[in-house]
Formats: sequence, structure tokens, C-alpha cells
Amino acid sequence: MNDAASLLRADGLCRAYRSGSDTITVLDGVDLAIQPGEMIAIVGASGSGKTTLLQILGTLDSPDSGRLFFRDRELTGKNEPDLAGHRNAHIGFIFQFHHLLPEFTALENVMMPGLISGRPRAALAAKAHHLLERVGLGERLRHRSGELSGGEQQRVALARALVMDPALLLADEPTGNLDAASGNRVFTLLHELSRNLGLAVIMVTHNMDLARAMDRCLTLEGGRLYPNSPLAPGDCPCPTHAVVDR
Repeated sequence: MNDAASLLRADGLCRAYRSGSDTITVLDGVDLAIQPGEMIAIVGASGSGKTTLLQILGTLDSPDSGRLFFRDRELTGKNEPDLAGHRNAHIGFIFQFHHLLPEFTALENVMMPGLISGRPRAALAAKAHHLLERVGLGERLRHRSGELSGGEQQRVALARALVMDPALLLADEPTGNLDAASGNRVFTLLHELSRNLGLAVIMVTHNMDLARAMDRCLTLEGGRLYPNSPLAPGDCPCPTHAVVDR
């Protein structure tokens, strides 16, 4: 892989937490590079630090050490206003909890990042409408989030993550609350956007069928990322435990 052409590059990311008198190392020198249009799955046992890694890659958290670059611009050490601007302009997020605003409609929730950035309302509404149709919610535009099923809310969150035309999408179990048909629709849309628009995707998932469909599948274990060998159906390196990811 040519790291010089990377969209996002992480060098030696380390992160530890204090638990009483103990220090728990979650990331121990993680290196990762992703190219424009590439789709990467990250798997691993619950509690292995996958969500922590995703948050650091998205500048929602900071590493204890290591460096993070976006299009060769270093992000580590930047102040929060600069990082917030970077996130809004370049990164879309879908996490396990969709965080929709309950007082707003599906259309308004999708428009929200653009409204915060001061983009023209009419153009945003048209784009949000199109994205909601793409995720199968064209008939639910005016429904508030409380009137939508969990799967429908997650698809609204996906449309919201895409409304600013991000170069990178970070997704934490984006199909976890969806039925098989809805999950396939979401993945097909992500695949189309990745191939047609050069959208890079880093996805944390326990769905090994989905992970095998990505360009690369990496396992986070012992604080390090390891490339997976081709996996046979049912060969899952990430058994689900009761421990919640950090």
C-alpha cells in the first residue's frame, strides 16, 4: 500500500485508561492507512478498543501518543475548534446510538449538519430528500424520530452522515439494529458511494458477512491491528461478550 497517497494515516496510536490503581492499555502502537474509496472493516472482541480507535480516528478523542494525518495534514495537537471544523467538512459518523434530535423530522435531522455550517436551506432540503429516498425512507420525511422504528432511525443517521459529502465515513455497527433487507440496503448504498464518489469507509462490525465484503478486514487484538486471512463462513475472530466496548 502506498501510504503517501493515504486519505487518513495513523502512526503509533496509543491509548490507556486508569481503573483504580490499574492502567488498562487499549491501543498499543496502532498503525493504519486508508486510501480514498477504500472500505475497511475492523473486528475484534467486545471491549478490545474498537470504538476508542474509531473515536480517535474521527478526532472525537485524543491518543496518549502517536500521530494522525488527514491528506498529509497532521491533526494531532490541533485545537478543538479546528478539529470540529475538520470533522464537519470531511468526516461522517454513524455510531451505535443514532443521536437523532427528537423534536425534528427525519428531513430536518439529515439537514442539520449543513444548517449548522450555514449552507443554503433549499439546496440542503433537496439533498436530504434524495438521501432519504436512497435509504428507503422517501415516504417518512416528515416523521419525527419517535415515530420511526429503530432501523429507520439508523437509516436517517446514515443519510445525515452523508449530507456534507464527507471524504471519510466512520461507522460503528451501522447495521446492528437493522433487519437483513435493511442492512443489505445500507451496505449497498455505502458500497456504491465508495466506488462512485471515492468515499472511504472504516466500519467496526461483528457481522462477518459484511466484514468479508469489505476491501480489507483487520482485527484489533491486544491493542494492535492485524490483517485477517480470508475467513471461511462462521470463522469469527470477535466473539461477542457482555463487556461493552470502551
